[in-house]
Amino acid sequence: MQNTDTVEKAAQAQLLEVPVAVRPPLSRTVTSTVGPGERSEVLLQAKKNTILTSHGRPPWYGADGNHLSDAFVIGIAGGSASGKTHVARCIVQALGSIPTVVILSQDSFYRRHSPEDLKLAFANRYDFDHPDAIDMPLFASCLADLKAGKQTNIPIYSFTEHQRLDETKYLYGASIIIVEGILALHDAELRSLYDLKVFVQCDSDLMLARRIRRDVKERGRSVDGVLEQYLRYVKPAYDNFVQPTSRFANIIVPGSENTIAIELIATHIRRKIEERSRYLREQLTRIGHRDLSPGGDPTALDFPNLTVLRDTPQLRGIFTILRDKSTSREDFIFFTDRLSTYLSEKAMEFLPFKNKRITTPIDSTYAGKALSVDHVCGISILRSGGPLEQGLRRVIQDIRIGSLLIQSEVHTGEPLLLHAMLPVCIRKRDLARNSFVFLLDAQIGTGAAAFMAIRVLLDHGVPQANIIFVTFIVAACGGVRVLQRAFPGVRIVCGAIDPVLRESWALWDVTAPEAHVKETKQHEKEEEETVSTAQTKADAEAEGRKVWVVEPGMGHIGDRYYL
Repeated sequence: MQNTDTVEKAAQAQLLEVPVAVRPPLSRTVTSTVGPGERSEVLLQAKKNTILTSHGRPPWYGADGNHLSDAFVIGIAGGSASGKTHVARCIVQALGSIPTVVILSQDSFYRRHSPEDLKLAFANRYDFDHPDAIDMPLFASCLADLKAGKQTNIPIYSFTEHQRLDETKYLYGASIIIVEGILALHDAELRSLYDLKVFVQCDSDLMLARRIRRDVKERGRSVDGVLEQYLRYVKPAYDNFVQPTSRFANIIVPGSENTIAIELIATHIRRKIEERSRYLREQLTRIGHRDLSPGGDPTALDFPNLTVLRDTPQLRGIFTILRDKSTSREDFIFFTDRLSTYLSEKAMEFLPFKNKRITTPIDSTYAGKALSVDHVCGISILRSGGPLEQGLRRVIQDIRIGSLLIQSEVHTGEPLLLHAMLPVCIRKRDLARNSFVFLLDAQIGTGAAAFMAIRVLLDHGVPQANIIFVTFIVAACGGVRVLQRAFPGVRIVCGAIDPVLRESWALWDVTAPEAHVKETKQHEKEEEETVSTAQTKADAEAEGRKVWVVEPGMGHIGDRYYL
């Protein structure tokens, strides 16, 4: 039975569906959860299709914005109850600190059955082990999307009902995909998608014993029914269709006592993932500085899709309050909400409108305008994008707002995609093509987080022209130049342009130029000495976190707003 919280979450899922995201603890214990809206009788099947997150997904694209590296795909085949799922999870555990992994089960792709097929299934007379029982074209299509970095919505199959359900499971963001199923190596189109093919070899008596225990305990079958189905369908299918696919495998793994084989596979995967790693943040910064004309105005950005609020005394007064470190938290929240509303109103100008004639309360005709969009939503880059949410809600009532958790790797500063919670209009590609998105972040410094967020939306099918990036400030010599070059169709609406982007360390600033104002240096020194013991740049690199500081800037806007 579902508990009350699950029922409530299922109702909320109609507006905003939440993907499954699991962060294994340091002990490397792999767990899985099932997202809201999924039915209790498919918990067992659904947990095979799992998103496992360790330290997040690093960039999978180049500085030009184009997709550069596909996910690494492993196909694991073997007999029924041979230990395929166990091998898949052992591989994940052996990898240790790894990027996002998706474990994709063939069991999800059983075909939808007719009433006649259902009668046979409940009588244990339907051959679920024949290749024709699997929807191979759909299986290959979903896997191809995941490998190419796109989102997919895979079907959910109920073993108790012997039927594919109407619900689907959203998957996105894998660096590594592990596909497991008895016929994972049978289809040529599937095999073409694998980077590594594994076959799990297991003694037939052990497989039968495991199958009886699993089907009786977890699927509500009787021992007689399990044995009849095994002798009639499972064993012949293994001999005719499953075992012959072992010739396609790159490596054959024992179904038990396979520690050495697992370590060999994990070492190979780690090496391949390292070869596909992208290091872009400093590259983005260098490109921004290179594009800055010598001796030119550092705040002069001549881009057709960059809109800066008109510099009025009112706007300058708001920024004066927000930039002042002595501003109280209450005032900071009030004026942040005021500025975010102002920015959201400006961003609304770039949505399509249509003509609409109405009748006024005095029975007069008025020629007005109405929004002409199928779907509009907001996506906040956590957590600095949060302060812009209130203003957007004030401008568009009941707007759906999702979030992306993108954090910097501690020592390199590279962005890592840790979690995506996107509205349903983005998670379904047919809806995303006609959706407009307000992408919210407090500032654009190097542009690394903004770059990744835009790439995520493009992977879901949102056109560039439908993305409107709303931010308080941008660094003129930073990533905004790279963003406009890589994504010329994306509109950026900001409140101000700051001239300086300085590389620094979160705990000890050893790169600040001597020309800085003396009292500013003194303040930084006092603040840093209270949290760090580093005395050299090497110490700072070992102890601190690389950051790029926008100046004059507004500080850590998310911290000032929420703490």
